[in-house]
This record gives sequence, C-alpha cells and structure tokens, in this order.
Amino acid sequence: MLQEAKMPELFQIETQPSNVSAVPCAPVRRSAAVFWVQGITLVWMLVECGLSLYAAAAAHSPALLAFGSDSFVELLSAGVVLLQFVPQVSIPERKAARAAGALLFVLAFIVCVTAIGSLALHLRPETSRLGIGITLAALIVMPILAKLKREEARRTNNAALAADAVQSATCAYLAVIALAGLAINALFHIAWFDSLAALAAIPLLVKEGRAAWHGKVCCC
Repeated sequence: MLQEAKMPELFQIETQPSNVSAVPCAPVRRSAAVFWVQGITLVWMLVECGLSLYAAAAAHSPALLAFGSDSFVELLSAGVVLLQFVPQVSIPERKAARAAGALLFVLAFIVCVTAIGSLALHLRPETSRLGIGITLAALIVMPILAKLKREEARRTNNAALAADAVQSATCAYLAVIALAGLAINALFHIAWFDSLAALAAIPLLVKEGRAAWHGKVCCC
C-alpha cells in the first residue's frame, strides 16, 4: 500500500522536466539582476573611490584612506563577480569566492597599516567637506546594494556574490567610521580617534574574508 501511495508522486517528478517553457526563465532573470547590480556597483565605486581618496589626501585622514581603499577593493570585487557570469570568461564560483575573500584580507591589511602608521606619525586629520559628503552618500547607496546582492546570492547560492555583498555592507560600515572620525576630530580635536575607529573594522573584515575563502555564503 505504501508503494502504491508513492506512485503518483514519482510519476509527477518524472514528467515535470517535460515542461521546458518555464525552466529557462529563472536563470535569465538572475543573470540580468547580477549584471544590473554589479554594473551599478562598478559605476558608483569608481566615483566613490576617486572622491574619497582625493579627500583622504587633502585631509590626511586614515579613516578616509581606509574608506577609499575599501572602495577600490569593492570595485575589484564587483568586477570579479561580474566576470563570473560572462560566458567567455567563465570564472568558477569557488575561484571567484576565494578572490573576493582575498580582497577582504587585502582591505584589512590596508586599514591596519594606515591606522597604525597614522598613530605612529602623530598625524592630525583635517575636516573635509568632500569626505563628509561622499561618506554620507555611501551610507545611503551601499546598504541598498548590499541588500540587493544578498537577495540575489540567496537565490543563486553564490558564495562570491555573497562575499561581495559583505564588502558592500563593510563599505557602509567604514563610511560610518570615517564620518565619525572626521566629526569627532573636527568638534573635539581628538586626532587619534580617527585611526582608532579605522582599526575597529579589522575583526569584521578578517572574519568575513575567512568565510568567503572557505566558500561559505554569508548573508549577515
């Protein structure tokens, strides 16, 4: 009786692939969404990276430099994920995820060296209106991009895209740090807070870099 009860279910599973009209649609929509999200990311990160690095040089701010460096790494990461979906290139998901994880490690190293160097050299960051403006804009744009990437990573179970979503969220987190460092230094003239705030991002970067390196889809 048990075998007879399961027969209709088995029959439906065997005949389901014959409905070919509905199968190709989902991958096409997911690929199009990835191209749109990563394309917008590439354009925005070009603007964000250029302006933030210029502001960091003008204000001598380690936190702004860390934020600009993150923008550059996010630019590279978005390019790696986008190449994964180009048929002519066809980067394996595992290799793309490791590349994104390696970029997170690079970002952690850049932030650490910049902050420690600033503390050792007793640099005093200046107030930057351009830096404040670009970090405020990043606080709006990057969480939206991170959410879109997380949703797409869940649909595709793509570790590289999930790691890139983490980098987008980290970019917003570093924008908060840079903005706080600039504001506190401008109001209270506490120069070392800028570097101390930048160091606070390192544990998160290392943790998410390890998760991406091991191919774990993190949607935090």
